[in-house]
Amino acid sequence: MHWEPYAEGLAARISYPASRWRPPLMATPRHEFVERWFTPSGHGWTVVDGPSDVAAWLKTAYSDTTLVTQVGPVHADHAELGQVVAGHPTSSSTLPSLVLTMLRHGRLHPGVRLLDVATGSGYSAALACERIGDHLVTTIDVDPYLTQAATERLDRTGYHPEVITADAEKELPGDFDRIVSMVSMPRIPAQWLAALGPGGRLVTTIAGTGLIVTADKTNDGGATGRVEWDRASFMATRSGDDYPPALNDVFATALEQDGEEVTESPFPVLNVMQAWEVWSMLSLEAPGIEHRMGTGDDGGRMAWMLHPDGSWARAHTKPGERTATVHQGGPRRLYDLLDRIRWRWLEHGELPVYGARVTITPDGETTLSRAGWTATL
Repeated sequence: MHWEPYAEGLAARISYPASRWRPPLMATPRHEFVERWFTPSGHGWTVVDGPSDVAAWLKTAYSDTTLVTQVGPVHADHAELGQVVAGHPTSSSTLPSLVLTMLRHGRLHPGVRLLDVATGSGYSAALACERIGDHLVTTIDVDPYLTQAATERLDRTGYHPEVITADAEKELPGDFDRIVSMVSMPRIPAQWLAALGPGGRLVTTIAGTGLIVTADKTNDGGATGRVEWDRASFMATRSGDDYPPALNDVFATALEQDGEEVTESPFPVLNVMQAWEVWSMLSLEAPGIEHRMGTGDDGGRMAWMLHPDGSWARAHTKPGERTATVHQGGPRRLYDLLDRIRWRWLEHGELPVYGARVTITPDGETTLSRAGWTATL
């Protein structure tokens, strides 16, 4: 199988010629790590078997695309062809350019000991092995099947990092100079700081946001760094086979009720998940919001904000209008918070989340600050 030209094409698209990451990209056979994956199908997902169509397999595997490999507890390796699997993605082979971005922020070079958090398919660990050597790479995942399958695929392709089944939010298996996470964390675990050597560096994204945090360990056992200007989002860390169920009960309430408070917003309905600054700042101030979009009976745009505490908001912008009618209920007024953030966005031309200074105490308390704004995770 002549996969090398495809890997060379991927490397050319996502790295520059003099990059030290270009040779690893060209040498790593991504297709070996993603033999099967899921594609959306109606209200669920169906599996695609790569080896059954080699040309399509290679084209897909070496595209700069995230390939979903697990939905709920069902891995693509175990799904039957034609079977529709319902649920949320729980593992994937992340788009290579984002994997590369995270590894670059890790400032890897031969001699540093790396912990790759969230093994997934094993592709990120393979790239790291190519860059710094197998003996310096440890990769962990909470899912036993993912670590088993990744170990087999890494071995088959000639990579031999240490692969461990472990929870990234608990004690880590060793001491490291770099921790690079391919899964989003709600906060920086104190265990990461304990496992980092002097001057060690951590790289992760914050759950529910598009923020990449980089920080270097300080002499007091904490760390300092910043929110990078790059945008990125990963699946959130999990402790079991699946994520908690979606907030369908809260959504049913938001669909049916008129709301304890009905107001007019001066702004049209916004797809918050596509407005990275707004989404990130909102998630920092009110973690756990679930966003849903839809179309009203009149063809207008609709948005719902749902929270585990029972708070909800429903907004509707009629066709041709630039305001929104907002219904809200529960203990908090989620849409009021969103509107305050949007006003700040307009008044200042930006929001302070990107480029923020990051300070992490030895126990993992993480504070972001910029331009008079602070948020503590």
